[in-house]
Amino acid sequence: FICISLNGAHEVIAIRCVTIGLVNSTQVHPREVFADPITDRAAAVALAHNHPSGELKPSGQDLEVTKVLIEAGRILGIRVLDHVIVGADGGFVSLREDGGIRF
Repeated sequence: FICISLNGAHEVIAIRCVTIGLVNSTQVHPREVFADPITDRAAAVALAHNHPSGELKPSGQDLEVTKVLIEAGRILGIRVLDHVIVGADGGFVSLREDGGIRF
């Protein structure tokens, strides 16, 4: 699970690995996701994780975690711009565009 810290102009401040998952899951907690962006004084973040299976359809857990992170970001004043799922073949899906979530 990757978090990209962005400044007010949406320029990259830093790209960090938040957690490394197992074959079919990972633990993602807002405290861990936002710890570095807070230190960076980031204005926004972009999130990404992979689906080693190649299946790009977001899982229920993907959608729920994204909603929690968006709300945590609102509270902190750090906007979540997108959450991208990357497949094994290099394909990807944007939850902002295709996830049915209001960002």
